[in-house]
Amino acid sequence: MRESRVKIEEVLASKGRVKVLKAIINSGEINLTQILHVTGLNYRTAVRHIDFLIKAGLIEELRIGRARIYRPRWIDPRIRLLEELLSEF
Repeated sequence: MRESRVKIEEVLASKGRVKVLKAIINSGEINLTQILHVTGLNYRTAVRHIDFLIKAGLIEELRIGRARIYRPRWIDPRIRLLEELLSEF
């Protein structure tokens, strides 16, 4: 999948997106059910934010059978900067 460059304003523009990103960064690896529990978001909203973050190249999806696991793309230096930023809040 081709990642697109996004501006930091787009990543941080939504409280829900920040919650999803923070949950994924803090857990290292997390499934959708856990994201919904941690963030309090509904399914459709969480999936929309996950799709955005995947397209932005900040997280990746692993498929293990039917399960989908989400984790940060640690090789991207932007994710380390976001980790540091989000740890302060």
